[in-house]
Amino acid sequence: MKRYQELALVLFVMAGAAMAQETGQTVAGNRTSVDLTIYNQNLSLIREERPIPLLKGFNRVTLPEIPATIDATSLHFMSLTDRTGVRILEQNYQYDLAHQAQILEKYLGKEIEFVRFDPSTEKEYTVRGKLIATGYTLHPQYGDSPRSYGLTGGMIAEIDGKIEINPAGRVVLPSLPEGIILRPQLEWLLTSRNAGTHRSEISYLARQLSWSCDYVAILSADDSKVDVTSWVTLTNNSGTSFRNAGLKLVAGDVNVVKKGFEAERMLAKMDVAADASAPQFTQSELFEYKMYSLQRRTDLENNETKQIELTSAANVSSKKIFLYDGLGDQWRYWYRNFTYRSQGGFGQQSNAKVGVYMAFRNDKEAGLGIPLPKGKVRVYKRDVDGKEQFIGEDLIDHTPKDEEVRLYLGNAFDIVGQRVQKDFRSMAGGRVVEETIEIKIRNHKEEPVEVQIAEHPWRWSQWEIVKSNSEWTKVDQTTLRFPAKVEKGAEKTVVCTIRYEW
Repeated sequence: MKRYQELALVLFVMAGAAMAQETGQTVAGNRTSVDLTIYNQNLSLIREERPIPLLKGFNRVTLPEIPATIDATSLHFMSLTDRTGVRILEQNYQYDLAHQAQILEKYLGKEIEFVRFDPSTEKEYTVRGKLIATGYTLHPQYGDSPRSYGLTGGMIAEIDGKIEINPAGRVVLPSLPEGIILRPQLEWLLTSRNAGTHRSEISYLARQLSWSCDYVAILSADDSKVDVTSWVTLTNNSGTSFRNAGLKLVAGDVNVVKKGFEAERMLAKMDVAADASAPQFTQSELFEYKMYSLQRRTDLENNETKQIELTSAANVSSKKIFLYDGLGDQWRYWYRNFTYRSQGGFGQQSNAKVGVYMAFRNDKEAGLGIPLPKGKVRVYKRDVDGKEQFIGEDLIDHTPKDEEVRLYLGNAFDIVGQRVQKDFRSMAGGRVVEETIEIKIRNHKEEPVEVQIAEHPWRWSQWEIVKSNSEWTKVDQTTLRFPAKVEKGAEKTVVCTIRYEW
């Protein structure tokens, strides 16, 4: 039995040696084609084609110039030359990049040079010494985070038989040690049925390659029209550049399993298309999301932010809306809380600000009519000298076509609101409460205005309006809306009594 085991071990070693000799070492060529699909969730799908020279049998292939933010578990590989004849047996994602501490560790116990300066001769000279400590310590690694180093007490070296801590001089090393990686790369062990150069297709997901949408809106003098331009902002902090790339953008709430916080960075560079007459993006459907395809190829350098116009429309019909909500959102903290519902001291707050909104419809008649990705809308208007001035901004969510876009721009200067509790009564052993609210709108403008007044029956879910001096609309279970037309220099008063029962 022992002889058989020894023979098996010899055969295994011989097979391993033969495999090592027959394994080809090669590097994949540069990209011949690359296409990017970027999601507005700090996620991108990268599809590229590369030539890979392979030997028949086992091959070790290095794939350079990949994003430092690649999700190596998402990679898909296929040989377009021989779809069934090439298989990946093993994959290594090598991302432990060169660091001063890592390089110095390779020279522990070895002699290195220190270049020093002699003030008396004003010349540099070199001393040699044995490196005893690098002055760095390796921090504990958590999850998928890359390893990192921290400074300790300083470098220690033995020079001329003496120990020096933080030795003077510039450290010079004879060469870069083996095994040091300058850029992230993938290394594959694969097997090929046929020798030759294979045209390969590689796809994978990566982070830090993202896009967002920003809008610029220019209001007309009478606030009845608005010019809207949307810009796609592409940010590439992936660690690699993409040249002559096809580009598709996906808007929508795609579910992605998140492992933790990821920092975002943004630099500033503009790239505006030359042909403004034709749409640069065409819109199509992808599952339950929207896809925008750039009708040309583009370059996206590493550490670059690029902006491309998505769509634009002129003279879109718009309207200005004034909204007064004297209670604001404070009622949400008390809603249906039995400890507050019968206490008259709650709900007496009054906010004096009247909000100003601008609204328009995202329809074809207005010159839009395509799904608008979520983003920030900045609104401008020309002053009396014809100069554009910033008047407010707001965020919009993904907006389908034929839906209204409503933007909160700020508060009106010449319109003031006031909300007071005029009466509060508790009846039937505290199971019935009546509250009378008086709301006033004062208009100091030189023209009449219409203000939408909001009120919130927050004390309990079972309520009714028992008295009101104005028409009202029930928006939802917790919101009432009173339209109020106020002449210039005048005041409008709305009074209503709400009864709660429980």
